[in-house]
Amino acid sequence: MERKQFELGDVVQMKKPHPCGTNEMEVIRMGMDIRIKCVGCKHSVLIPRAKFEKNLKKVLRAAADREEAGGEAASS
Repeated sequence: MERKQFELGDVVQMKKPHPCGTNEMEVIRMGMDIRIKCVGCKHSVLIPRAKFEKNLKKVLRAAADREEAGGEAASS
């Protein structure tokens, strides 16, 4: 099975929603554990990398895409 690629700052979709109702999370810390922040209520959670990778559904917005879009808007 192919490992899902994610980076610091990516907004990811999880399999199960957060209690506030949204299943979009932003990756704010990476290491042996991953800290993710809920996009809806801004609550952060620290979970083991293995559990995060198991519950990750897909990457919605990559951090690199947002940086490029922000750089183009600032230079215009």
